[in-house]
Amino acid sequence: MNIEIISGSPRKNSVSYRIALHLKAALSQKTNHNIGLIDVREWDLGLLQDVWKSVDATPDRFKPLAKRMFAADAFILVTPEYNGSYSPALQNLLDHFPKQARKPFGIVTSSVGAMGGMRASQQTLLFVPALFGVASPYMLIVPNADKKFDAEGNLVEQSFTNSVHTFVTEFLWLAETLKPEPELVHN
Repeated sequence: MNIEIISGSPRKNSVSYRIALHLKAALSQKTNHNIGLIDVREWDLGLLQDVWKSVDATPDRFKPLAKRMFAADAFILVTPEYNGSYSPALQNLLDHFPKQARKPFGIVTSSVGAMGGMRASQQTLLFVPALFGVASPYMLIVPNADKKFDAEGNLVEQSFTNSVHTFVTEFLWLAETLKPEPELVHN
């Protein structure tokens, strides 16, 4: 299974990117699935002009991104809170691709404040079904994110270990439950 973590912050020194790095390492240790990390800062998508319906229909410079998006079986969205919602850069990236029907989504929000992007989590819960995705009911809300993870994505506040573990475990259960076995797929 291909799982893509999407780091949705366009900021140069993104704190939520630290969380995405940590989740990539945690998932890689827990499973043999292919775990990727898409960083919105690496793709200058511009404003939405056209939905790319296939890799071939994608402009050449975005084909590497399109290959990963179309190959993904599940996603984890990592976003800081922007004015009570998820990052516009995250939505812009996802808007460039067709609906993600029946694919599982993990939701991770963060802020340097005490609320941890709680309002963003609620908006993201509305966004995932609009993509025809299935949101994991266990979200990872990260308050004071700048104090929990260092710049390399290492968890420095050990009291948060159980929250990360539960999020990863619940997300993997959902992703593995929704992913049909190849021999069970009917044409």
